[in-house]
Amino acid sequence: MAAIIDGKLVSAKIRGEIKEEAAAFAARNGRFPGLTVVRVGEDPASVVYVRNKMRACDEVGFVSETVVLPENASEEEVLNTVRKLNDDPKVDGLLVQLPLPRGLDAKKIVAAVKPGKDVDAFHSLDAGHLRLEDGNILPCTPSGIMAMLSYYGIDVFGKECVVIGRSDIVGKPMAALLLAADATVTVAHSKTQDLPSVTRRADILVSAVGRAKTVTADMVKPGAVVIDVGMNRDENGKLCGDVDFAAVSGVASFITPVPGGVGPMTVTMLVRNTMNAALNSEKE
Repeated sequence: MAAIIDGKLVSAKIRGEIKEEAAAFAARNGRFPGLTVVRVGEDPASVVYVRNKMRACDEVGFVSETVVLPENASEEEVLNTVRKLNDDPKVDGLLVQLPLPRGLDAKKIVAAVKPGKDVDAFHSLDAGHLRLEDGNILPCTPSGIMAMLSYYGIDVFGKECVVIGRSDIVGKPMAALLLAADATVTVAHSKTQDLPSVTRRADILVSAVGRAKTVTADMVKPGAVVIDVGMNRDENGKLCGDVDFAAVSGVASFITPVPGGVGPMTVTMLVRNTMNAALNSEKE
């Protein structure tokens, strides 16, 4: 039976470290690091996600703020809000909560966030730093996965890793971080032929496709480490990942649960990015 990779446990450790860093930062600068989230409208999921981010900031002592704009806010109104926050020296981290209402150009708005404050690491310049391996503002979910692997002593050096999914938020940056750690990486996706034969090669398998039970036991190499990024609902409406957890647990050596695996780490690494952004600005 696979050992559980506990994202809550790792998250608590990292938040404890950040809390100490934030206190030291405040002692030097007379203020705590600050994160501001711009939310447009009242999308129920977005309200919950933003609330979780604010709670995480409170836990480590950050100053946090949510700027809420109406559902019918114009694109220029949103852009002006972002520009104003870009210029606020007390805002170390800034993000625009997605999805945005129809009629708003999400790419344009996200691109307006100053790269040094872009704690989601969505900006093209941050993507460039990721590829060049010279930045410390990293995509939250992939960097959270790397932190979990490190905590559990799972070395990716020289290992064969397969990432299912090629999104800009998870799949592609996940592959980049694994490559930077000297893994051999294959990115599989909806057009991959004979997906099971590809995934069975993996010493470390990361699934980020957003479809329940995509990964079944016959797709997993015995003893592999399985990381489940999916957040789905099963036929009974219960929260689940991409992986058939019960079946795959009998094959894998380590596995992340859903919930309680990757999810807590994503928010924690957002807080880590905010701390890093504050430290970066302190050096300027």
